[in-house]
Amino acid sequence: MFGDIGKMLKMAGQLKTKLPEVRQRIQSSQFTGQSAGGRVRAVVNGKLGLETLEIQPELLAELSADGSLDASLLGDLLKVAISDGQQQAADAMQQAMMELTGGMKLPGMDGLF
Repeated sequence: MFGDIGKMLKMAGQLKTKLPEVRQRIQSSQFTGQSAGGRVRAVVNGKLGLETLEIQPELLAELSADGSLDASLLGDLLKVAISDGQQQAADAMQQAMMELTGGMKLPGMDGLF
């Protein structure tokens, strides 16, 4: 019984010292989401904020040429790219937490990033 408590206290101490470093690394990272075969790219930071959004002019020309370009389609392509980038950032956060906790899921740890 006391061994488990000791193990948990040791883990808590490690979390306290390593968490700020890991948080800074993730938050300063960038994740690139894509749609339309990479012709729409969204760069998202580790705080899930949108940094840049790029649409290749060739895509717009192609969609205009065949008459399929409309605001709805373009909006969908943008949403997919942004969502992809945000999912990559969220996955990186979750992976970092799993590494910090040795694979243990601890309640209340999700909001630390």
